[in-house]
Amino acid sequence: MDKNFNFQKMFESELEYIKKTYDKKPKLLLHACCAPCSSYVLECLNCCFDITLYYYNPNISPESEFDYRVCELERLVEEMNLKSVKVVVEKYNYNDFKSIAEGFETLPEGGERCFRCYKLRLEKTALFATENQFDYFTTTLTVSPYKNSYVLNNIGNELSKKYGIKYLFSDFKKKDGYKRSCTLSKKYDLYRQNYCGCIFSKIENEVKK
Repeated sequence: MDKNFNFQKMFESELEYIKKTYDKKPKLLLHACCAPCSSYVLECLNCCFDITLYYYNPNISPESEFDYRVCELERLVEEMNLKSVKVVVEKYNYNDFKSIAEGFETLPEGGERCFRCYKLRLEKTALFATENQFDYFTTTLTVSPYKNSYVLNNIGNELSKKYGIKYLFSDFKKKDGYKRSCTLSKKYDLYRQNYCGCIFSKIENEVKK
């Protein structure tokens, strides 16, 4: 896909298709990185999809941070009164991330190590979605201005073809999506972490400080 591809337009077109085609809400497996990023995305998608949040983030370090983000995600769903939304949490396994980050430890945030991490998490999501008969899969990651939506959507597209399941293209930061996520984070008093999640992003953030 061209780097100027309009993922927001493609997303809106898919929603229109769903409204015209489906008799009931299609099942969406939504990979969630954290509560703040999930807030706006849930608000945006809940009207059109039967959503299951899928928390698979072996990159997060330490494990206590992983657990805290899970608690905040579950609290958000409860406080937003999204009774139909289910949360699936994969067991913490840092070795999954360690294996794909090996040899890329010294790279800055936003580079190849991050792209490998995107693929790790999205592939696990696509596989779970396929095995459990979901109609679509996607991720909350594109709401962040610090994540590369072009790379994320291309990975999603490749995995869609590999596993034979629809990927919901998105750029959730568009149309003030990121701004809305910040507003909702304040409304629900969500914990907003100051680093992406992995030990490398934490160290880089501390150095910048």
